[in-house]
Amino acid sequence: MMLYRLAKTVSTGVRPKNVQEAVDLLLVSIQWMNMISVGMGQGAHEILDMEAHVEEIGMVGMALGTLMVAVVGNSKILEVLQKGRCPRGTGIGLGKAMAGFVPLLIQSSPQNAQRLDVFRTQTLITILPIDKKERATNAEINDILNSTIGMNIDSIVVADLPVVNSRAGLYIYLNALLVGRPLIDDSSIFAYLHNRYQGDVQSTTIDLILASFDVLANATFRNEGQQTTTILRSFLVNKIPLLVSTLAESFFPPLTSEFCITEALSHVDTNAFPTLSTLFAESSNNDMFSDSVRQDFCFACCLHGLIPESSIETLLGDIPMQSLPAGGRYSKQDLVQQCLSDSERSEGLISELENMDGNAGAVSQAIAEVIKHMCNNKETMALKTLCSQLARNPSSLDIMLLFNKPTSFLQPICELLDNWRYDEDQGEYQPVYEEFGSILLLVVSFTHRYNLSTVDLGIKNPGESFVAKLLAQGHLSRALEPLSQQDQNHLDGWIRGLFEPEGGGLGDELMSSCPPQEFYLLVPTLFHYIVLALSTETLSEESLKGGLEFMVEPFLLPSLIPGITWLSAHLWEARSHSTYILQILSALIKNPPSISNNMEASYLLNSILKIVAKNLEQSLRWLQRAEPQRQDIEPVSKVLESNLGWERRGASKHTELELWTATSGGGLAASIKNTIAILVQWGLQWGRNPGMHIMPASYTHRQILTGMKILGAKRLLNTIIEEVKTQTEAGNGSVVLDIATSLICAPDPASFDPGLGMDLLSGNGNSPQPLQRRLTLKEALKTEAENMPKVHKSDTFHAETVIRLYRRVEAQSVIQQQLLPHNNGLGDLNEVMGDTVMGDGSLGPADSNLNMDDMGAGGDELMMMGGSGHGGDLLDAFGGDGLGDGMGF
Repeated sequence: MMLYRLAKTVSTGVRPKNVQEAVDLLLVSIQWMNMISVGMGQGAHEILDMEAHVEEIGMVGMALGTLMVAVVGNSKILEVLQKGRCPRGTGIGLGKAMAGFVPLLIQSSPQNAQRLDVFRTQTLITILPIDKKERATNAEINDILNSTIGMNIDSIVVADLPVVNSRAGLYIYLNALLVGRPLIDDSSIFAYLHNRYQGDVQSTTIDLILASFDVLANATFRNEGQQTTTILRSFLVNKIPLLVSTLAESFFPPLTSEFCITEALSHVDTNAFPTLSTLFAESSNNDMFSDSVRQDFCFACCLHGLIPESSIETLLGDIPMQSLPAGGRYSKQDLVQQCLSDSERSEGLISELENMDGNAGAVSQAIAEVIKHMCNNKETMALKTLCSQLARNPSSLDIMLLFNKPTSFLQPICELLDNWRYDEDQGEYQPVYEEFGSILLLVVSFTHRYNLSTVDLGIKNPGESFVAKLLAQGHLSRALEPLSQQDQNHLDGWIRGLFEPEGGGLGDELMSSCPPQEFYLLVPTLFHYIVLALSTETLSEESLKGGLEFMVEPFLLPSLIPGITWLSAHLWEARSHSTYILQILSALIKNPPSISNNMEASYLLNSILKIVAKNLEQSLRWLQRAEPQRQDIEPVSKVLESNLGWERRGASKHTELELWTATSGGGLAASIKNTIAILVQWGLQWGRNPGMHIMPASYTHRQILTGMKILGAKRLLNTIIEEVKTQTEAGNGSVVLDIATSLICAPDPASFDPGLGMDLLSGNGNSPQPLQRRLTLKEALKTEAENMPKVHKSDTFHAETVIRLYRRVEAQSVIQQQLLPHNNGLGDLNEVMGDTVMGDGSLGPADSNLNMDDMGAGGDELMMMGGSGHGGDLLDAFGGDGLGDGMGF
């Protein structure tokens, strides 16, 4: 109380009355601050045995803080400091005492702490007497303070802006989750939502539903394509009700899930997702896709017990045109049992993956369980059918990852392939090759579509794994000499089998001696020798076509992946062989006769072309530019057109990249600033008119991922910070801070899994070695923030902006395990999905002595290691991920 009275006396100007009183007050204030700093400092409670007086000391500190604000604002105090009427070193002592005292006020009196810190770092320096000795002393003291308690991120007082959970913030996060490979981890999502909303489950639920509609609407308006809208729609209809069901476990009356769903739907833009009452309006330009989304979502919520069926009519504005699924609410365990007792049920489940009825989660996890069961029991025939069906439909792969980690079902498959052995009483070998190839195709499809690593696949020992070897080296041709005698014999056997049918062809003897794993690793070398045979005229074109007919049979078709990948790379390395390579490609992919009457082979070829199309099209495009007069390139390119853009890796399109880099005022960086500004305006518009139906801002997270790859984390971070400063100066600080925080906290495939980015083959072949990875935005921000205490003096606004952003990002990145509804990390919401059921829910060869030696005669110097000049792998023979798909590099 005494300190508060003294503060009032000083602040009103009653005291001090003269210079001596001012000096005495200043000196005693310094002593008091030092005393409080010792009393409240770290470890002081134990050393001074003051545990019982912690609260009293804290209250004294707050009172002293109020007094110090009055002291440093008193004109007589400032005068004695400025004119040097106090004992020598008083000014330095005051700065040092405040450096130790001010950080103790940050939690209890943030306003006082900020005012005192501004005085210490800015005002005090300017009012002290100006002389060289004093300046040198001040500089020395400041250097000391910079390296000690006074100058670290936590000690700098920065007034925080009001926390705003803008509509754009969660919208950015969900876009990042689904822009490429679905980065769905339930525990991470719940932790992020808790940190963002601080346990406000009502706002969390409403905003989550609304943001999911926004993301789908944005994709529709941007014409992102059917595959993208399918996964976003499935996320909304099949995944969101499961997440809401988990959130609803924390609801307390009168809050209900029905209220949250009703509130969220009332804000969904009716132009994007019309209600039934507006569906048949004369002015309606809606399509059936968007028309049914509200219905699908409402019935899915009803299926999971979130709303009663009687409420659907009210939510839709009219009598609904559909009903709950006939089979009710699925249970994962029931589905697994059905599949184990009836193999045809598994095949039927695949077709249900894309249903928009709320059951896709149970279906997806049941399929994963069935795959694991089949792998463990080596039921390869049934597994082959299941894998073929999945690989046939890209959207099925996406939806599988909405509810399962890749390792949950790909690891058993990889182990099966790695340990594949013939039975002792094996009769036929062609069916074995067919089963092996179809199962392998699913692994390669997932790996290629999402750029998965061996860690994502769950491969524990890459050095010994066939799958890892195939992915790392499967596009490489090997010179004859390094081949073992066994491999040479196998290679010779395959060449004779393909091109000497009268010698027995591809019989059981060949395939029994050469397991499918060994064959797949030999395929690039086999294709290399075929090219050499054509170049040396050892193999005629007619014999080539006859031999390659075998390669498009279902039991060998998947081997075209390493074969065509090698041919694609070889086009870059040996243009002189381009004619022969195009002959081979034409025979393989331009409607081979054996494909036209075989639906299974046709489906397989389509799946394979999607995997190899990108690299092959790039090679063909390069060759066409190099030799524009050629007429044999275009027919092959046409076959590939419909298969391009199959990958989901978050890479930008040609048109997007050109548009962003052409932005005036800074290219890509300027375009990112413009995007942030658009998101800010959308967030402000929603904040001012929360009842309005507002179109979501046009946004793709591909722009940020492209910025990371082209600009790098540091430059991209600086771009974001500059726009945060601009918007803060314009009075939009709270919204832009939320948006910038969301951009920095957004999940990224490179940092999604702690094990991601492991080398496929380690130096000793026994354990994966970590590779260097790109700096993330979070890491770049942490580095930038650590430098801000020094910058704070020269550019306070910049330093405060960075520190404010850093603290917000750190707060949203906290992992609080005790708050997570599940500890298995992903999608295993079995109870929510119904495990505790709540109710319904040829011609002869040109030379009969054709063999390897003839093909290789005079051609050893032509041995090109396909793709070796690019440092890639089976899935990308042109340098790994690079800038991604469609960037033209």
